[in-house]
Amino acid sequence: MTLRVTVWNEYRHERENQQIAGIYPDGMHAVIAAGIREGGDVTVRTATLDEPEHGLTDAVLAETDVLVWWGHKAHGDVEDAIVKRVQERVLLGMGLIVLHSGHFSKIFKVLMGTSCDLRWREDGANERIWVVNPSHPIAAGIGDYIDIEHEEMYGEHFDIPAPDDLVFVSWFKGGEVFRSGACFSRGAGKIFYFRPGHETFPTYFHPQVRRVISNAVAWAAPVARDHPTVARRNPERPLEDMTVTR
Repeated sequence: MTLRVTVWNEYRHERENQQIAGIYPDGMHAVIAAGIREGGDVTVRTATLDEPEHGLTDAVLAETDVLVWWGHKAHGDVEDAIVKRVQERVLLGMGLIVLHSGHFSKIFKVLMGTSCDLRWREDGANERIWVVNPSHPIAAGIGDYIDIEHEEMYGEHFDIPAPDDLVFVSWFKGGEVFRSGACFSRGAGKIFYFRPGHETFPTYFHPQVRRVISNAVAWAAPVARDHPTVARRNPERPLEDMTVTR
C-alpha cells in the first residue's frame, strides 16, 4: 500500500535568516520530504504554518496516513482548533513523527500530557546517537550509532512520559545524554519523537537521519482495524442481556 505522508513545517526561519536559507533554500520541509521519498512506496505532500488552516485542512488530514512535524519559533501561532483536529486524527490512527524542537509544539505537549521541557545548549558540537533497541524497525539499517558532526545539544531531564519503546539515546561532548528516539501510542495512533534537526545545521541531508525518518514513517503507518466498541450493561438485567453500542 502506498503511504500518504504530509510533512509540516513552520517555514519561518528559512525566509527570515540568510544562513538558514543557504542550507534549506526551499525550506526544511522540502529536504525532509525528499528524504522520505527515497525510502519507498510513498506519496509526500508538504504544508506550512502560513497557509490557510496551516495547510492542515480536514481534506488534507483525511488523505494523510503519517504526519511529520517540525516547529520551533512559532509554536504559539498554531491555532488550537488545528491542534485539536490533528489530535483527533492521531487518536483514530494517523501516525505522527515529531522532529527536534517539535518537542515543544502544542500537538506533542497535548498528546504527552507533560511540559516536554528539557536542557539545551546551541554550541554546534558533535552528537552521537546510540541505537539502544537494534531490533526495532525504526533502527533498521542504522548500525551501532549515528554521528552528526554539528548539532544543538538537548539534555536530560526530558519531561515526557516513559516511552513505550526507546530506540535511540544521544551523547554529547559536554557529557549530556538524551532520550532521542522515543515511541508512544495514543488511541489507535503511533507517535515517534526524533531529536536531531536544528535549523542552522544541514542535519536533514544526513543519510542515516533520513533513513530513520523513513523507517519511522513506515512504522507509524495506520493499521487496518475496527474501532473499539463500548459495552454497557443494565444492572437490572442479567449478564447475557448485555447490549453493545458504537
